Amino acid sequence: MDTRRLYSFIKIIDAGSITRAADILHIAQPALSQQLSALEAQFGQQLLIRSKRGVAPTEAGRALYRHAQLILRQVDLAQAAVDVSGRAPAGSVSVGLAPYSLGAALALPLLKSVRERYPDILLHINENFGGVISEAIMTGRMDMAFIYGAGPLRGVQFEPVRTEDLFLIEAPGDAAPQGKGEVRLEELASLPLLLPSRIHTIRQVVDAAFQQASLRLNVVGEVESALTLVNAVDAGLGATVLPWSAARAILDVRALSVRRIVDPVIQVKLSVVTSDNQPLSEPALAVHDLFLELIAGDRNNDDQ
Repeated sequence: MDTRRLYSFIKIIDAGSITRAADILHIAQPALSQQLSALEAQFGQQLLIRSKRGVAPTEAGRALYRHAQLILRQVDLAQAAVDVSGRAPAGSVSVGLAPYSLGAALALPLLKSVRERYPDILLHINENFGGVISEAIMTGRMDMAFIYGAGPLRGVQFEPVRTEDLFLIEAPGDAAPQGKGEVRLEELASLPLLLPSRIHTIRQVVDAAFQQASLRLNVVGEVESALTLVNAVDAGLGATVLPWSAARAILDVRALSVRRIVDPVIQVKLSVVTSDNQPLSEPALAVHDLFLELIAGDRNNDDQ
């Protein structure tokens, strides 16, 4: 298998045109077309549908595109491992973090620790939703992620590392004293709530808790930005529900009411997510272990 042909094939799909891909790769269009023909002959399948508007992958082409990405990533990892053998871990590591999570709260400490301990590792942090992150891991575009949920999900492996209670966060008032306390789930039914959309695990857990208690959510807005969400709550536009790690971070900078939800307690699991068919590279494994150290240290701080 000529990996150069796979690389060219990926560029053709991404560009949507053989001509544009040839310009990107700085090779002649006839030479690129020959590479494509060689791939189609090797697999015995038509890989692209050609039209005046460009090219689009066939079903076989989409399958090859997914596997080609994985193959080339493994080649890159093998090269990096050979290059740094006997030396400190080095290379690029991509980490996904769920919004409103402990992972997101530890993003800055992670970046700082990686720079101090592994200066030759280039850390790429992507804050996104669990479904998007899981797909990136399955296709090899991301090494690992720290998201809410415990699986199972085909193509990825979940390693639960922590369970967090959910808290109600609202502007302080007569019914919501500043500081910490407890609030019964049924009391939330009368509140205007600002929550993430249903694609987010936290929203799914809250929806399930209300449904099980035969209560109705009063959602007045769906907000995906953590900063906008906090500003909206601070402005009195509604209350929200977040795990303790996010609630604690808010308490550090805002004078808001943060109360633990009880009767029943609502919990979410934080998991490390990796591919179930690709081993972590040496630098990715170093970042993985470092992040677990940070989580353990954060737990010890909570216990004090």
